[in-house]
Order: sequence, then C-alpha cells, then structure tokens
Amino acid sequence: MTPAFKDRADAGHRLAERLARTALPPPVIVLALPRGGVPIGSEVARRLAAPLDLLLVRKIGAPGQPELAVAAVVEGEGPEVVIDEETLAASGADHRYVQDQARGQWREIERRRAVYLKGRARPALQGATVVVVDDGIATGTTARAALQALRRRQPGRLVLAVPVAPADTVARLRAEVDELVCLATPAPFRAVGLHYGDFHQVGDDEVVAALDAASAGAATSGSPRP
Repeated sequence: MTPAFKDRADAGHRLAERLARTALPPPVIVLALPRGGVPIGSEVARRLAAPLDLLLVRKIGAPGQPELAVAAVVEGEGPEVVIDEETLAASGADHRYVQDQARGQWREIERRRAVYLKGRARPALQGATVVVVDDGIATGTTARAALQALRRRQPGRLVLAVPVAPADTVARLRAEVDELVCLATPAPFRAVGLHYGDFHQVGDDEVVAALDAASAGAATSGSPRP
C-alpha cells in the first residue's frame, strides 16, 4: 500500500490548502492535539494566518485495557470529564473509577501545558471559528470527547480537520461539528501511521519549536499567504 502522505508536513500543507478554500468566518483559532497533531496544526495556522494553540486531552482507559477509552479528560477553565457511558458500563468500571483516574490525567495535562506553552494564556474561543486538527483519527472516542467539551466553550463555528480517518468514524463525528474536513478515508484503514511514509514519534522539543514558530509568525503576519 502506497502511503497517502509523505510525512506530517506534507499532510499539513495539503490540509491547509483545503481549509484555505473554505469560507471560515473570522476570527479563526487553530487547536492541535499533541503531539502528532502539532506539525499539522502549524501548517494550517501558518496558511490561515491564525493563532495556534493546543487542545490537551487525556484518555482514561478501562481497567486492564488501557487502550479501550471509557472517558477522556479535556482541559478548559478546569478539567472536563466526558464519559462514554456505554463503554464504561461494559468495562465493569464506574464513575468513581473515572474520577480517580481523571485526577492523574489532569496533572499530566497541566504538566504538558507548562512545558509546551510556557505560561502563555489560552485564547478566548467564544464566538470564534475553532479548527481542531490532528494527524489522523482511528476510533474517534478521544476526538468526540474533545469536541463535546469545546462546544461548552461556545465557539461560533467548530471545525474538525484531519488528513486521514476511517469513513465510519468520519460519519459519526460529523454530528459533533459544524464542518468536517478529511482528505482521505482509505479502506481498509488499520492504523493512522500506515498512511504516512514518515510517522516518527513527535517529541516535546518538536512541539515547542512548532508553537514558538507559530507564535512568531502570528506576530508578524497580517493576512493569509497567497
């Protein structure tokens, strides 16, 4: 199978060009899911001349099955916990388990924001066009939790933009957003990384560098690139 994208920079550039052809009401704010979504978000933010920030989300896995998400913790003014009630019930866990796990995940969210954003204030999302970006989506459980939490912050328009995802996941997530942009829905899907030639693990240094570059670019740019 030939990968759909050379690397995250290639995917981000192509996604940015697609979004640039979309009528997005200003102001536009790009939120990237770290760490893999940050190189994608950097390309999108640069093309749209929009600020780039992070959407920090931590999955809570089922007891003994850490990859099976029963809930997610999403940052905001305080921790927001979004629970998948059906999966939680099937796992045998309860709300007390979720709350216990959420405390540790919230500490990790705070640590990451301190490392990545160095005290920079969160942008105000109310009334803005918020574009949520990741390098791909598989099941969509974590993305759904993030989008539901963002809705409570009252953006004017909520957009989800990813290079690649399964068609059934895209269909389920459309109900959570005002607009969904996905460049490729290959079948069979298998895993996000299989659709990239280079899908290296993005490190903290790469995240910080991308955010610093986006911040510097936003300070000097007054309009989108042609």
